[in-house]
Amino acid sequence: MPTTVNKQRVLAALFNSFKKRGPSSEPQASPLMEQLLFSVCREGTTREEADRAFQGLRQRFFDWNEIRVSSPREIEVAISNLPDAAVRAQRLLSLLQEVFETTFSFDLESLHKKGLKQAAKQIARYQAANDYSVNWVLQNSLDAHSIPVDEPTLRVLRRLALVDSDQEDPEAMGASLEHLVPKTKCNLFGELLSMLADEYCHEDEPNCGDCPLASECPTASENVRSVLPSKTSRLKSR
Repeated sequence: MPTTVNKQRVLAALFNSFKKRGPSSEPQASPLMEQLLFSVCREGTTREEADRAFQGLRQRFFDWNEIRVSSPREIEVAISNLPDAAVRAQRLLSLLQEVFETTFSFDLESLHKKGLKQAAKQIARYQAANDYSVNWVLQNSLDAHSIPVDEPTLRVLRRLALVDSDQEDPEAMGASLEHLVPKTKCNLFGELLSMLADEYCHEDEPNCGDCPLASECPTASENVRSVLPSKTSRLKSR
């Protein structure tokens, strides 16, 4: 099992390798409802694609209520650049409907006055929300020490051995990451992992050879070892 010292070395390599590529500034504050909806666009894709899709929603529809009363297909067209656009469209509609039915508005700013635990519980009650949505809102709206983890992020975390390969409990995983990453770097940490997943750490055929973290990554080292024997045998056969 990787020690805390080893994990800190991996973190240092991550921040150093991508320090010129990360966000130039902290994301601008926006209403909590917007962050909740944005989390649906952001999960499992890049910041650029999520921003593009969310901007498409804002430009195509007058307000959140117009989206709520629109068809799933109309929403899907607006966010068509995202993977699984149809599923995301239905989640967006469901969230808007759930919030409207409970508040008769699309204003969730009252959650700022509740404790973090209570706010998290209320968001989690929405059936269209998930752990990623909850942690995204906690981090980006409620200034919590929280790290949203989607599938690409989890893939990188496991390959870098920053979390155990068999760790499944989201709460335990979140606590482990929060202990490892300072609150002030949580947003940057998530963005860099997302970037790493998109550019190098693909689900199939990861590009370990060009990855700037290859020297610190146990998975990259294993991949290199699995390739070297075949190359050696070919050389000897000649």
